[in-house]
Amino acid sequence: MSRTVCPWWLGYFLAHPLRRRIHDPVGILRPFVSEGMTVLEPGPGMGFFTVELARLVGPSGRVVAVDVQPRMLEGVRRHSGKEGLSDRIEARLARGDGMGVDDLAGKVDFVLAFAVVHEMPDAERFFAEAGAVMKQGSRLLLAEPRFEVPEQKFADTLRVAGRYGLRMEHRLSIRWTRAAVLVKDQ
Repeated sequence: MSRTVCPWWLGYFLAHPLRRRIHDPVGILRPFVSEGMTVLEPGPGMGFFTVELARLVGPSGRVVAVDVQPRMLEGVRRHSGKEGLSDRIEARLARGDGMGVDDLAGKVDFVLAFAVVHEMPDAERFFAEAGAVMKQGSRLLLAEPRFEVPEQKFADTLRVAGRYGLRMEHRLSIRWTRAAVLVKDQ
């Protein structure tokens, strides 16, 4: 898998409102996220999905956005502040080789991994960490860019996820991606 991290400046383009014509955050997320949930979003960019996640979890919910780039997290904070949703979003800087989410063990209701797993240095570690923080029966939405992740690589990624108790429930059709919903069985 590629280990090139999206440049921070590209985050401005990825968070642009016109992107909603391609990826409608509410349409993509509403089937999986509801009020009061705890959501983990690795690689949030500058908050394109993060703000909608915060709206969907409501005042009693929480979104934990984890990134390796401080500038991306600054964008998340700025974007959520403008929308009045800062109190629902915790922006964390990942240090070392993991996400640093051990404190969330067994507490996460939903994980959004949108165009991020192919950038990670170790997909095995990501799925191990995600599986450890997810509640039994919770879901992970995995979406990878078609132009960077061929079908065989996506299938390999799904097999890796399966080793950590994340079973593919079904494939999704999201423009320009290969996407699947995974459920935690164990």
